[in-house]
Amino acid sequence: AMTMADKIVVLNKGYVEQVGHPLDLYHSPASLFVAGFIGSPQMNFINGEFARRYDATTLGIRPEHLSVETDGVIKGTLKHAEKLGNETFAYVNAGDLGEITARVDGTLALEPGNAIALGFALEHLYRFDSNGQRL
Repeated sequence: AMTMADKIVVLNKGYVEQVGHPLDLYHSPASLFVAGFIGSPQMNFINGEFARRYDATTLGIRPEHLSVETDGVIKGTLKHAEKLGNETFAYVNAGDLGEITARVDGTLALEPGNAIALGFALEHLYRFDSNGQRL
């Protein structure tokens, strides 16, 4: 649908969640459901204290908006690195934050079991309320 449609209707259990141009849904999802449905790999969702720091119940960040940084705020252990040539999908066990997926530069030397820190730009955060609606 993302590659062929001019407009997409995202349904959730028979109810319309959002209607729009594919890239509008990708860049401006109205809800957690749409944010998780559009995009591959899917958006990362973080709850708890980390999300509350950013005035949200749930925080969303797309894998391509994460970067490996020495002083990154998301700290964890590299579980697996899926090397695809020009990019790598890094699957990070981030403790209480859960498993986080990052799409990073394919030339990075990443070894499973090593400590890793991820950072992001604030403009790439998606904030959701307790009803799953975008703030």
